[in-house]
Amino acid sequence: MADIPANYKAVVYDKSGEVSTKVVELDMPEPGPGEVLINLTHSGVCHSDLGIMANRWSMLPYPTPEGQVGGHEGVGKIVKMGPGTDGSSRKVGDRVGVKWIAAICGSCPPCLAGYDALCFNNKTSGYHHPGTFQQYVCSPADYVTPVPESLPSDMAAPMLCAGLTVYSSLRKCGAESGNWVVLLGVGGGLGHLACQIASRGMGFRVIGIDAGSKKDIAMECGAELFIDFEKQNAAEEVKKATGGLGAQACVVLTASNGAYEMSIDLLKFGGTLICAGIPEGEMKAITKAFPQIIIGKALTIRGVAVGNRREAIETLEFAERGIVKTHFRTVKMDGLTKVFEEMDRGEVKGRVVLDLS
Repeated sequence: MADIPANYKAVVYDKSGEVSTKVVELDMPEPGPGEVLINLTHSGVCHSDLGIMANRWSMLPYPTPEGQVGGHEGVGKIVKMGPGTDGSSRKVGDRVGVKWIAAICGSCPPCLAGYDALCFNNKTSGYHHPGTFQQYVCSPADYVTPVPESLPSDMAAPMLCAGLTVYSSLRKCGAESGNWVVLLGVGGGLGHLACQIASRGMGFRVIGIDAGSKKDIAMECGAELFIDFEKQNAAEEVKKATGGLGAQACVVLTASNGAYEMSIDLLKFGGTLICAGIPEGEMKAITKAFPQIIIGKALTIRGVAVGNRREAIETLEFAERGIVKTHFRTVKMDGLTKVFEEMDRGEVKGRVVLDLS
């Protein structure tokens, strides 16, 4: 067993409701019954972390407390097993991942139906539950995700939420190989992964929509067509590319009400709108989602809240096989506030991974 220190470093949200973090020292936790202690080396930084830190998600029941350890895309090695884990398939030395949903009860109706994120008793990483912006964390032995041996930890981290969310979204979008699929927010942390999985893993023809500065990453990741929403009429360009019909599916991967506003016009008859990005601030209905249009075009609108444990394993397998590669840069723990400021201005391309060493 590795030497476990008495204290360790963590990044906390030090001013509730503001974009501000600081590095602190915390006492080492002891894994409880059924838990393992993980020495984390990397954590992805997600736009959801920004929304939670700044209390911008109006649908959350409680504000984020000051001193909350954020993060929900952590990768590291198990260094200690808690009581009652003798029969676990996990062991000391295993490299594992901690996801957005840190724990589920496994027995409520959503859990039994495979809707892990909707568990009535779930624990959410980084929101009223210790997250992954820290060097050590405790997590249930039966819910951590095994990380393939050949997949580097820094590349694996973003797959545990961003990759998992887009994989689950694309599986549920109703498109088949050869169909056109629109990705709104194609150059962001979720979008660039969705572009690769859709085009290279599922055989979809991808139309990416984003600001013009994101064109290069979108085309590199497999988009067949890129639309700059600031300079082009997205609906006209999509119809032109699809023979006047529209796309079979539209996946919104950005926290923008404007993206949802344009989404309905991009779909063909029988098309599906997947809602994955969560807008911030006051909740607004999807503009143009009129019953008459939904009925007249036989459209489906579906929400996807990350994915389940099986989809998490499958997502990492995509990455292990090289079908999807995270475009990311690595920063140290004390650089997190600047990352969030960039994210708030919409300047982050791909993903940022926190080096927890």
